[in-house]
Amino acid sequence: MSARSSKPHEVVERALELSRADGCVVIADEQSTANLRWAGNALTTNGVTRGRTLTVVATVDGKEGTASGVVSRSAVTPDELEPLVRAAEAAARGAAPAEDAQPLVTGVQPSPEFREAPAETSSAVFADFAPALGEAFARARAGGRELYGFANHEMVSSYVGTSTGLRLRHDQPNGTLELNAKSPDRTRSAWAGRSTRDFKDVDPAALDAELAVRLGWAERRVELPAGRYETLLPPTAVADLLIYQMWSASGRDAVEGRTVFSKPGGGTRVGEKLTDLPLTLRSDPDEPGLESAPFVIAHSSGGDQSVFDNGLPLAPTEWMREGELRHLTTSRHSAGLTGLPVAPVIDNIVLDGGEDRSLEEMVANTGRGLLLTCLWYIREVDPASLLLTGLTRDGVYLVENGEVTGEVNNFRFNESPVGVLGRATEAGRTEKTLPREWSDWFTRAAMPALRVPDFNMSSVSQGV
Repeated sequence: MSARSSKPHEVVERALELSRADGCVVIADEQSTANLRWAGNALTTNGVTRGRTLTVVATVDGKEGTASGVVSRSAVTPDELEPLVRAAEAAARGAAPAEDAQPLVTGVQPSPEFREAPAETSSAVFADFAPALGEAFARARAGGRELYGFANHEMVSSYVGTSTGLRLRHDQPNGTLELNAKSPDRTRSAWAGRSTRDFKDVDPAALDAELAVRLGWAERRVELPAGRYETLLPPTAVADLLIYQMWSASGRDAVEGRTVFSKPGGGTRVGEKLTDLPLTLRSDPDEPGLESAPFVIAHSSGGDQSVFDNGLPLAPTEWMREGELRHLTTSRHSAGLTGLPVAPVIDNIVLDGGEDRSLEEMVANTGRGLLLTCLWYIREVDPASLLLTGLTRDGVYLVENGEVTGEVNNFRFNESPVGVLGRATEAGRTEKTLPREWSDWFTRAAMPALRVPDFNMSSVSQGV
């Protein structure tokens, strides 16, 4: 019998039956992906893949505490299932007591669809998108542009079962589109990206039209030196910065005095104003269009994530409310250590509370400044201030008297997301966006554009 002939819920049940540990968590992730790639206004490749990963968490109670062992393997056959369970148990018996040990979660209503077959994607997800993309190729060719890019759609059905009786399941669709337009001589390039659940809300013609405008802006080139510039950050760039901020918002690290959210002299900055703008940063598993798992799915422990929290229900959480820091991320364990509320990471992020202005309207209200396309190669410089460095890419434009007048060179920037929020003077309309830098790990985001009066372009970059 092949690995895929066993239904995921049956694999979970069998692994739990085989367990001899004091506690056991089994996670079966069934994944399917479909993709298209194109270059020079023509499709190049397409394909569909499928796979399964099984994670077993064994917990063993000892005199000094509870230890855990975690083993994950892909394409596990029925004959390999018991050795996998035994390997997790052996890892637990050989480990020191787990610092994050907690009783396994109980009392959560089972998912009605736990015993149903996994959801799957296929090339059919591109049924409307692919013909529209072909039409965009024709328009681009006629307009002297070349389109490059890819579309990827993934469906992951996660089944979580525990020795305490939890039987949970979540289906997570995830689609990304990245589109580059280039001039035939490759001297000009523009990028656009979209995040989607099903590709029904993605319009290749509109994206191509947007990129055509940007390539037109780039026909005039202006060289600018490093410095601080009034800068309009589009939603994708804001998302990349605030996702990193969220990843760095550990309650435990803040209490231990190691992050930008640590209060000098002890404690955290919860309750402090981070910005004078009435912005709210939040996550919600049921956010329309950005739906994510409504319970914790933890394949490993680390930071403020704990395998002992698997199945813990997630609730809407405001990380910042009207500019005031409200929550930092915690597991049950780190919440107990810090005295902070339990607030696990949720797999989406929304910043709202800005004005109902489009990015185009914000450009029209700019005397002189820069308009970015996106950020990339973001790296942390100083965790204490959350200072990040990175590069601009695929178009930095000069705005003068409310109009884009040309493309300027790329820059390296040095900025803290917390500093950017604190100095921002305007936020536009919140919209779904694709974070370009972090799209391999995080795609469910909705952000406004931000106006920052003195964004730090620390040096000129030769990037494109």
